[in-house]
Amino acid sequence: MLGMISAGDPRTAAAGAAMLEKGGNAVDAAVAAAFASFAAEVGVVHLGGSGMAQVFRPDTNGSGYRCQTYDFFSAAPGLGREKYLDDLDFEKVTIDFGPTTQDFYLGRASVAVPGNIAGLCQMAADYGRLTLPELLQPAIELAKDGLALTRFQAETCSLLEPIYTRTEGMRSIFGRENGVVAPGEWLKNPDLAYTLSELAREGAAYARNGHLAKAILADQEANGGLLTPADLENYTVRRLPAIRIDYRDYEILLPPPSSTGGVLTAFTFKLLRHFDVGQMRHGSEQHLQLLFEVMAATTRARPIWDRALEGLPVGEALEYFLSESFVAHYVREVNTSLGGDSPLPALTEPALHPDTSHLSVIDKHGMAVSLTTTAGESAGFVVPGTGYIPNNIMGEEDLHPAGFHSHRPGERIPTMMTPTIVLHQGNIRLVVGSGGSIRIRSAILQVLSNLLDFNMPLTDAVNMARVHLENGSLQCELGIDPDAVDALEAKGYPVNRWNKRSIYFGGAHSVSRTPTGKIVAAGDNRRGGATAMAH
Repeated sequence: MLGMISAGDPRTAAAGAAMLEKGGNAVDAAVAAAFASFAAEVGVVHLGGSGMAQVFRPDTNGSGYRCQTYDFFSAAPGLGREKYLDDLDFEKVTIDFGPTTQDFYLGRASVAVPGNIAGLCQMAADYGRLTLPELLQPAIELAKDGLALTRFQAETCSLLEPIYTRTEGMRSIFGRENGVVAPGEWLKNPDLAYTLSELAREGAAYARNGHLAKAILADQEANGGLLTPADLENYTVRRLPAIRIDYRDYEILLPPPSSTGGVLTAFTFKLLRHFDVGQMRHGSEQHLQLLFEVMAATTRARPIWDRALEGLPVGEALEYFLSESFVAHYVREVNTSLGGDSPLPALTEPALHPDTSHLSVIDKHGMAVSLTTTAGESAGFVVPGTGYIPNNIMGEEDLHPAGFHSHRPGERIPTMMTPTIVLHQGNIRLVVGSGGSIRIRSAILQVLSNLLDFNMPLTDAVNMARVHLENGSLQCELGIDPDAVDALEAKGYPVNRWNKRSIYFGGAHSVSRTPTGKIVAAGDNRRGGATAMAH
């Protein structure tokens, strides 16, 4: 076997597997799959978004490994602009999610500096074996020939119908007589196929100062946007060392800032390792209580991290926040609460949005990639003649707590993306990540604990019912033991019982190497997960 990939759509996974069969490695597979996702997973990701990845490579002599985080998340626009335009294109759209509604801001002024093209091309240049035209071919074919949209992607488009039908350009791709494209209906984007073909020919410069960059900037200038030539020219992909923490007999590798998710997940696992969770019955009252308290402790610690990052260099802030002395205070708090009859409080966190996709790859040589991308909900328009749909990350209220357009131009915007790699004795044990905003952390926590603490098969570890703490209440997905939930509630813990499985709880598409050395993959069935094996 040449390797395996798990992703958010069968066509995405197939694109990655095809690269492995052509002689490519895990980076080739991940890059090709990510580009393919911009055609196949149009409900959640687009070319004009940004992302984050971890690349793991064992040393050829077997003496160690290298793991590097690729941070290509968005930066705030406006470099070189003396003042904002008077008539910014920045429009509020309200989306009805059923139990609640949420406001999003779209338009040209919602577009942050994109990172997908720069990041994926950089990964391919650094580690890939195949040429960029080879890596882009599956995406070009999907955009040109079209594909039948899966139920998950079509239902997401339907949920976001006010955004996906906002402008004529969007309607020309997604619009249908009765609304938007339905499950099984054909969707194609020939302009995107042309853009990808030119990208394959010219490389990343096409989006930095080439024809695509000029088209994006002309559209921005004519329609009340903020992106400038300096934004695109000066954007850099950050290559950073991963955060490393020990957990039981394993080593967990997590992304550093701009990933807030990586830092908080590291804190959670440093806290959880003080408790013998594997001796509990999975899903029992005792287990749910511990998950509640560990998640609640992380919410209480988060403001301290935010303040530390404001006042200290990143390295010093990380050293302080993840120190044993700092974590010990929260260990004592959790122990006190577990021994009592009432929960400690949880602080409310910004509820970032779920429009994110993740993929995981391991190849036969033990190289692995964990890669997450997003475009927000999209900015609600298409750059004319390109098929290129930009992000609306400047219009995500949760990412801008000090107010919209308050980040300095060029400043990286924090993200909850947390592509994660787990090692055992220096070898890959698990590659995981998730979509789902602040639910990313709880999804990774439970998948990893299910696999490592409870020794579940990967498919069960990924698709077992999950919980998530939000607004002080433990959200319990359908499948959690109702008696355990009742007993927890009787102790005074706020709970919310879900009568269904939901994308709310993330989409942790994962690949694992078992203790016997076999590579296995599992797609999260909450988000249309699919796997592919390369022979």
